[in-house]
Amino acid sequence: MKAGFLNLSGNAQGCIWMALCGLGFSVMAAFVKLAGQSHINIFEITFFRVLIGFLMLVPFIAKAGLGSLHTQYIKAHALRAVLGFMAMICAYLGIAKLELATYTALSFTKPLFAVILAVIILKEDVRWRRWAATIVGFIGVLVMMQPGSGSFNSWALLALGDALSIALLITILKRLPASETPLVMLFYYGLIGTVLIAPFAIYQWQWPTATQWLYLLAIGSTGALSQYWWILAFKAGEASVVAPFDYLRLLFAGMIGFAIFGELPDHWTLIGSAMIIGSTIYIAQREARRKAAKAG
Repeated sequence: MKAGFLNLSGNAQGCIWMALCGLGFSVMAAFVKLAGQSHINIFEITFFRVLIGFLMLVPFIAKAGLGSLHTQYIKAHALRAVLGFMAMICAYLGIAKLELATYTALSFTKPLFAVILAVIILKEDVRWRRWAATIVGFIGVLVMMQPGSGSFNSWALLALGDALSIALLITILKRLPASETPLVMLFYYGLIGTVLIAPFAIYQWQWPTATQWLYLLAIGSTGALSQYWWILAFKAGEASVVAPFDYLRLLFAGMIGFAIFGELPDHWTLIGSAMIIGSTIYIAQREARRKAAKAG
């Protein structure tokens, strides 16, 4: 089976890794929701997510050696950890208060925020087609959230806060040189994140029950594995081919949400999701063409 997988093209391998990543993050989200329902405070959930993921790096660090962790960009890694902390707090609160499919769909707004940040921070020239796609995507957000109506859920703003924080984080990553390996990025993200979150977790500490320990261990391990599969996906295949498979998360989240929590998205969620996904796929394709044109 392993030999058969290795014989696949790089793009095929990348798509499989991305599908696994989407499934893993959806499973993690379900455990976050279960942990929240069992009344574990959000800082404890975040602390164990980061700590367990950090500890899972130990075998890779031992193999690569401590010298592989050298960096000249500690400030960028620290800012990335702060943004990651903010993103996780928004994400886990949002997951606890929203349907899994609704939260997942809103989390796909990262590329929409990235377009705006590319103009503000990276000074990129964005043409009207990408702006139009971005506007359509945000209209999809309004369709889902329905501000001003009786069905408006203010917790949905947290999902947007998560997406904005991740978009900022990705913008920072674009400024890091290729010499900063995935292991270096994961190590400093985990180290700084653990130190950053620990005081908040200690302040609100409550000793987990046996069931809650299972939730926390599942959150940390599935989160770390999914993050690793995400890296493998983009390492194996072309971003323009691999990235759309991330949208399988919406399918997985909908299935898990229905199976475990009895959640069933309404028609506004489905329409808004289609608008968001359609616009972000278009933006990704335009970005791939732009890079190909520059390379040519």
